[in-house]
Amino acid sequence: MASSSSFLLLAALLALVSWQATAFDPSPLQDFCVADMNSPVRVNGFVCKNPMEVNADDFFKAANLDKPRLPNKVGSNVTLINVMQIAGLNTLGISIARIDYAPLGQNPPHTHPRATEILTVLEGTLYVGFVTSNQPAPNKNKFFSKVLNKGDVFVFPVGLIHFQFNPNPHQPAVAIATLSSQNPGAITIANAVFGSDPPISDDVLAKAFQVEKNTIDYLQD
Repeated sequence: MASSSSFLLLAALLALVSWQATAFDPSPLQDFCVADMNSPVRVNGFVCKNPMEVNADDFFKAANLDKPRLPNKVGSNVTLINVMQIAGLNTLGISIARIDYAPLGQNPPHTHPRATEILTVLEGTLYVGFVTSNQPAPNKNKFFSKVLNKGDVFVFPVGLIHFQFNPNPHQPAVAIATLSSQNPGAITIANAVFGSDPPISDDVLAKAFQVEKNTIDYLQD
């Protein structure tokens, strides 16, 4: 009987530990934990600011998310509001972004290592999609895509490669994305693979992509 009770206790402890291990952001243990950006202490996230020093501005930013942004060279502009812009987001597991797309612009294939994303189209049309992981067939690297119009919503699961593209050659598009992390992170695939510092060996990339080394050299320049 004692061994059975010990086993149940051990199983319960392991379940608690594994749940904490799979959580991307630390869970709040109080009403809020405003990030103290000046603290020398390093933790997973940020140390809490003294609650007696917290005020409304710790939960606010005049972000002007209603204003359009100029696109970059791939035709998009992501304005992210995370814990680095609003300290009150610390431990709350959420952030938001406005994404502007020029005609034929795109938010190129990328991944958020710490967050699921839910995207809402505010203006225009977007062609979006994501690719599953290297899991067993038939779902290995399966591609899911959809054309979204104004008011439509689409979900990108955590960690999966995804993109958005504005197929309209004449009209821009705008979307709002919310992400399930105070600091979701972003890895743009092309930049990471071909623009790393220092660069990945062209021998490695030529073998991986099954192309000539001069093609890799061109992409890395």
